[in-house]
Amino acid sequence: MHSPENIYNISINSLTGKPIDLTDFKGKKILFVNTASKCGFTGQYTQLQELSDTYKDQLVVIGVPCNQFGGQEPGDAKDIESFCQVNYGVTFLITEKVDVKGERQHPLYSWLTTKDLNGVKNSSVKWNFQKYLIDEQGQLIDYYYSITKPNSSKIKKHLK
Repeated sequence: MHSPENIYNISINSLTGKPIDLTDFKGKKILFVNTASKCGFTGQYTQLQELSDTYKDQLVVIGVPCNQFGGQEPGDAKDIESFCQVNYGVTFLITEKVDVKGERQHPLYSWLTTKDLNGVKNSSVKWNFQKYLIDEQGQLIDYYYSITKPNSSKIKKHLK
C-alpha cells in the first residue's frame, strides 16, 4: 500500500538551519529518532552513532531534538550540537528542534504517526528516543519505543 503523502516531500531543517532534502536519502533506510540531551535514554546516542557508522551504506540516522518530554532538551541549536559532539562523538544528521506531538507537531511527525499519511500504522510518540524506521522507497517499516536500543535485533534485522 502506498502512502497518500510521500516522506520525501516533507521539509525539515538541520540543526544549523539549512534545509535537509530527504530525497537525498532515497535508496537508503532512514531511522528517525526524537532525541534529548538530558534523558535517561541519552546514552543511546552512542549506539545510534555505531549504527550510523556500521550501516552507512544502507542507513541514514537522523536525530530530531525535542523538548516535549520532561523538558529534557532545553538547549538551543549550539548547545545541542556541542553536547552531541563532545559527549557522544555524534556525526549523524541532527535536525532543528521540533514538536513531535500536539498542536505544533512537525509535519515529519504527523507523517510518521498517522496511518492516513504513512499508509502503515498510527502511533504516538511516548518519550524521547522513540525510533521510526523508513525503507529505501520512503515507506514506514515500523516504530520502536525508547526502551528498544538502536542496536536491537528488532531494528538490525531490517539492515542485513
